[in-house]
Amino acid sequence: MRRIVFALCLLLSCQPFISHAVKEPPKETWTRVQSKNFLLVGNAAEKDIRRIAAKFEQFRQIFARLFPKAQIKGNIPLRVIVFKNRETFVPFMPEYQGKVSEVAGYFQGGQDVHHISLTAEMMGENPYGTIFHEYSHALLNDNAYQPPAWFNEGLAEFYSTFEVTDGDKKATIGKPIASHVFRLRDTKFMPLARLFAVDHGSAEYNERDKKSIFYAESWALVHYLMLGHEGARQPQFINYLGLLASGKNIGEAFQTAFQTDFATMEKELREYINRNTYPVQQYTAEGKFAFDATMESTPLSEAEAQYYLGDLALHMNRTSCEQYLEKAIALDPTLAVAHASLGLAKVRGGKLVEAKKHLQTAASLNAKNYLVHYYYAQALFEEVVGSGSGTRIVSALPTDTAETMRAQLKQALALEPAFSEAYRLLSFVYLITNENLDEAETLLKRAIALNPGRDELGYSLAQIFMRQQKFEDARQSLDAIIKYTADPKLREQATNLLESVNRMAAAYTRYAPGQAKPVTVTEKEGEFKEITVAPRPTMRRRFEGEKAEGLLLKMDCAKGLTVTVKGAKETWQFHSATPERVQFVTYSQDVKAELTCSAFKIPPNVVVTYRYNTNAEAKHDGELIAVEFVKP
Repeated sequence: MRRIVFALCLLLSCQPFISHAVKEPPKETWTRVQSKNFLLVGNAAEKDIRRIAAKFEQFRQIFARLFPKAQIKGNIPLRVIVFKNRETFVPFMPEYQGKVSEVAGYFQGGQDVHHISLTAEMMGENPYGTIFHEYSHALLNDNAYQPPAWFNEGLAEFYSTFEVTDGDKKATIGKPIASHVFRLRDTKFMPLARLFAVDHGSAEYNERDKKSIFYAESWALVHYLMLGHEGARQPQFINYLGLLASGKNIGEAFQTAFQTDFATMEKELREYINRNTYPVQQYTAEGKFAFDATMESTPLSEAEAQYYLGDLALHMNRTSCEQYLEKAIALDPTLAVAHASLGLAKVRGGKLVEAKKHLQTAASLNAKNYLVHYYYAQALFEEVVGSGSGTRIVSALPTDTAETMRAQLKQALALEPAFSEAYRLLSFVYLITNENLDEAETLLKRAIALNPGRDELGYSLAQIFMRQQKFEDARQSLDAIIKYTADPKLREQATNLLESVNRMAAAYTRYAPGQAKPVTVTEKEGEFKEITVAPRPTMRRRFEGEKAEGLLLKMDCAKGLTVTVKGAKETWQFHSATPERVQFVTYSQDVKAELTCSAFKIPPNVVVTYRYNTNAEAKHDGELIAVEFVKP
């Protein structure tokens, strides 16, 4: 929630894998420029890269002075790729439905590295607007979680007009963008209801003939709500964004915040544009808006240039990344970062043997690069659970995999203590292996402190709390996500997990404090041996794994042991190929000491402990570990 709050502060402060073939490019001169806060690499002229670096530093310095509460130093490194011209940039432009989406520059967010890619060919009314636009995305990404597309682009366009004049003493923000003004006069308005619904997959966001009006109208609306009528709508604008962050739908949030309908707001916006008078916000410094202009330039080898291109393609999920990275390694077999990125690409392509070879090579070549160690651990993780989008479930890690992941992640954190992704992944290893849960809690809290707007970290922390039986802490974490997250899928997951927490907490309170009784399970052909249980159960979790509570409908002893359990919303089947290892215990006087494999006339209430299936073709919902009979 803090990130959304900061995004609102930006408003307040205005008051005083895709497949691609690789064409063999001619050999070019690549340069690395390291300024105080930015790393830039590119095939543009060194003077152009330095000029762009200076603009980034200047914008960052003034932004920090204007917004002292902003998180300017992000915990994820930012890499700027400067192409010398459109021709060399085109292969790395984003795509929509298989076609290049023409852009002057773009921001590619990542969990490990952010990229800004642009061309040195800067022309037009605002030649540096692309720099300020894309860096605004980077700042917003570090300070606001999943803002709406129109707000994200509208605010970036608003800040793209940033200009310093009067001998570096005056900064101006909010100048009108002529191309947008002309577009709004000549093109039919997009209904506001549609504007607010556009996302990164929409045609209005990607298709050239449609996105120009989307960008123009997004800019105009942000400009109006921030500066129009002397900021009269600004408090409502802030309230609107807060309502969206709390989970309100677009229409409800709009009506509540602005106390009007879309048609009325659209009429106000049209009138604002037709007046052709756009206020600006100016800031005057007592001295100069100075910044540290110290820079170091070094030439890049061809291998390093191929690595940077390949790593950019990797973060764009382009299969062409392998060709760039393989060429980098062919040119320089000792380039550890290229081995690490190629190893991760090989994992995602299902080439696990090749992947491990490159990852091990990377770790041995460069033990001082934290990303090398993180990529190694991440690749091992993806080898187990699979790569790609969507929910991925894993309940176990091979012992050697877990040990290697722990070692690599600890090395990454020793080298870069502010790298939140390593904290997150290491805590996940502890959760899956069910060890060092207190340390896992500490790791996640550290990650949240570094990235307070990433709600999925709070979800992971709730899972740790649940495993520790800290049910109230888990509820608080999940309640906050349900209330504030802008991600509907995460809100649904948090709601489901909260239901599980409540069921588990209720089940634990029903455990009798006295002696637990062992249960013997028999079948027609024989008897399973009796299971010894602890004589006095406590409130601590006795069996480790995932939990499901419901009515035990049936026990089937054919080909192992299968239990059918009916929950509040669904019915599960859990199976064990080794029934003699399944633990049975009762805390209810209503359950007999001996049970038969059959259907139950009066199904007893049970809590089942199980492990998730990692095999997508499995016919059961999980591997059965224990069945505990509890009072209803």
